Amino acid sequence: MGYQTYGQGLHFSGSRSNSLANASVCLSDVYAYHNNPANLSYIENVSIGISYENRFLLRELQNQSFAIAVPLKYGVLSFGGNTFGYQNFRTFKMGAGYSMLLTKELSMGVQLNHQLLRLPEAYGINQTFTGEFGFNYSLNSDWSMGLAVFNIGRNKLTEIPDDRYSTSMRLGTKYQISDKTLILAELEKDIEHPLRSKIGIEYLPSETFAFRGGFATQPIELSFGFGWLISKKYSLDFGTQFHQVLGWSPNISFKYAFIK
Repeated sequence: MGYQTYGQGLHFSGSRSNSLANASVCLSDVYAYHNNPANLSYIENVSIGISYENRFLLRELQNQSFAIAVPLKYGVLSFGGNTFGYQNFRTFKMGAGYSMLLTKELSMGVQLNHQLLRLPEAYGINQTFTGEFGFNYSLNSDWSMGLAVFNIGRNKLTEIPDDRYSTSMRLGTKYQISDKTLILAELEKDIEHPLRSKIGIEYLPSETFAFRGGFATQPIELSFGFGWLISKKYSLDFGTQFHQVLGWSPNISFKYAFIK
């Protein structure tokens, strides 16, 4: 069967994403490192992001992640990682990627990750490398579409049984309804799990404050949060997701851009 944890996939990518039900394959901030590396192509300044989430308010299900984007003369170099779990079960993911514009409308990104799983009773310590890629296409100034695939090679955890790291495929769209309102929709399919649909809405009552909400299926989750643009360099985001059985998952993230 396929092995899937939140620590191995494309989640935990900043409170903005989580507040939008993780309908984030078209978002182009520094956390695109964890969502769709193609969207890092649009970053113009060196940027860093750090985030924290406490899944279902359980001490054993904490996640910390970071992302760094460094624009070059051609393209954007990126680094990032996350850790999830506790002493007897923990996952680590560290990697590097490269993103670039192929045309004015089309961007792409690739990424190589070192994955480590520590689960003494079942797997001991397992290490492998996974690859991912993404594309983003702008139909016009308001509308874009994105595609991202994680773990292209279907890397194995064990030979018997045939147990693998999850492979996820995401297809989504983003539409800027107005200067104040953004809507996102996305389909996500893990090879071993049902198709998941997600939708998110972001509303800016002012230039420095944003309200966000989202809804996802399989399983059903509601999400909401807000963001505060402290200055052109700093931003702070808060959010939470609600699972109808397991409860709340609060999160917080911080971004900084080295704007000259």
